[in-house]
Amino acid sequence: MSKSVSAKLKIVGWLSVGAMAGALTTVQIQAVARGSFAPLPMEELQQLAAVFGMIKTDYVEPVDEKQLITEAIAGMVSSLDPHSQYYDKKSFKEFREGTSGRFVGVGIEITMEDGLVKVVSPIEGSPAFRAGLKTGDLITKIDDTAVKGLTINDAVKRMRGEPNTKVLLTVLRKSEDRSFAVTIVREEIKTQSVKSKLIEPGYGWIRASQFQDRTVDDFTRHLEDLAKTRPKLKGLVLDLRGNPGGLLEASVAMSAVFLPANVTVVSTNGQLADSQFIYKASPEFYAHRRNDDPVARLHKNTGGIYKTVPLVVLVNEGSASASEIVAGALQDHQRATLMGNQTFGKGSVQTVRALGPDTGLKLTTARYYTPKGRSIQAKGIVPELLVDETAQGNVLAGLRTREADLQKHLSDGSAPASAPMTDAQRATEQARENEREQTRQRLEEEARKNPGQRLVPEFGSEQDFQLQQALNQLKGRPVITSKTLTVRPEESKTP
Repeated sequence: MSKSVSAKLKIVGWLSVGAMAGALTTVQIQAVARGSFAPLPMEELQQLAAVFGMIKTDYVEPVDEKQLITEAIAGMVSSLDPHSQYYDKKSFKEFREGTSGRFVGVGIEITMEDGLVKVVSPIEGSPAFRAGLKTGDLITKIDDTAVKGLTINDAVKRMRGEPNTKVLLTVLRKSEDRSFAVTIVREEIKTQSVKSKLIEPGYGWIRASQFQDRTVDDFTRHLEDLAKTRPKLKGLVLDLRGNPGGLLEASVAMSAVFLPANVTVVSTNGQLADSQFIYKASPEFYAHRRNDDPVARLHKNTGGIYKTVPLVVLVNEGSASASEIVAGALQDHQRATLMGNQTFGKGSVQTVRALGPDTGLKLTTARYYTPKGRSIQAKGIVPELLVDETAQGNVLAGLRTREADLQKHLSDGSAPASAPMTDAQRATEQARENEREQTRQRLEEEARKNPGQRLVPEFGSEQDFQLQQALNQLKGRPVITSKTLTVRPEESKTP
């Protein structure tokens, strides 16, 4: 977002994950850097070396040489697109944790309320769960630091740490009208990126919140459990709303759960030969680093029902990258009905290469295309059925940015780079920013009037309007589609 939204809007972060490294990315991970390089522009490199030498000798005070080089690298990468990034030691470690789904912390899902950290839910089996923290508890101090005045990220950083270290939390429990302190020993937390449940007999819901190393195993395990329900499944809702992406191979595997064997899931195209590739619904494209194929095991244990079960996929503006790969593949093969809002529109692939033992480079190396050859870069996937977030309309959609809003975003590759913005385009961008600000103010006012009340129902709850419409679609009942949502086309990137 262009501006932070009030903490009262209940925007939730995971304490166990901290920074969501890898958000809005579809990544391939390579362990080593490439062994060959393009010819170097020697004159420009000599200028760079000269500037470095002048700063080292002439600057008003001594400078850290390593820091100077690090900043130069980061600046060079940041001049590209918004998804390329240089990882220093700390951020590279966080990225690796982000894709593994393992973090060191206390294990609670949190938000902010009235300047305090509020426990949304302790993760089952975590140190916080064992220590007795409950939903609704307010954390007022972390060790000797008062929470009032901290951002949610500051609070997350203070509660995370090294394994087997202690953190002292002061907790206010309003339901019991008491405050108490509890010491929690940090440990590795395994986050769950998949949830599922039987909505009602015969109809299942499964949600993937991101694509991590463990997502495919968790996803297939949940589907096996759903298949054991009686009566047999008549329909399934795959919920990819707010899923920012993650590992490319995980999205290919998820698509393979529902598609015929060996059909195209996604193709990529870039400068390098190895970035020009077609991924198919076959284990060699998602399980080549594994000793087993969880998708094959799922079909064996369930009789292959997920190849044919009626399927609705829920998406919104927060569905990006890897989740758009899945949605696009299922849409192009007419395997599912897509419902919700137009997706984020991130149609590029990032490759992560280690530059040493503890630093790395995430570089955009390709655009990806749906099975029918559609680039969704800066466009997104448009559902067959546009459905609002609530029965009253969209609540938070006006605050969300999309790929086309990001500075320096790639075009879809069908035309050369855009010219500088015209006056009309600037006016459109300003109008959109004004709309976001008005929406933000309105929601903050509603949050003040109704403290503690969710503005949008929790995904998967009985009050989830889009989920109820998905259920109507599976049952052949009328679906209440949006009267206001429109398809947003790709727009020129800002200079």
